[in-house]
Amino acid sequence: MLSDCERAVLIGHAARMLPRAHAPYSRFPVGAAVLAGDDRVFFGCNVENASLGLSLCAERAALAAAVAGGARGVRAVVIVTATPEPATPCGACRQWIAELGSPQTEVICATTCGQQRRHTLAGLLPEAFRL
Repeated sequence: MLSDCERAVLIGHAARMLPRAHAPYSRFPVGAAVLAGDDRVFFGCNVENASLGLSLCAERAALAAAVAGGARGVRAVVIVTATPEPATPCGACRQWIAELGSPQTEVICATTCGQQRRHTLAGLLPEAFRL
């Protein structure tokens, strides 16, 4: 479980990704930060495509950056939106977190207004698919 300070720092990192999002279709920018098992932090933002199925969520962008950076294991995933209520990861992102994290991986959903909800991956994706 993250400390309040760690959580606040990660939320700040994810919020700084919002202006970098490429969301011309949904106009729903999302920023993300991933805390790897070795305590390195990786960042991502959503990148939309005219062929909407090819769009990339912020969480998956940050997770891909962690893998590309050589990180193994995910302690926490933070997503930030500029909405009144926090948004949770989509099903595809939950499965990516399951692949790279554990049932105890902390998933923090926050807003630029200061709202936040904390989950474990097991709470968001019970009985996740695993090979």
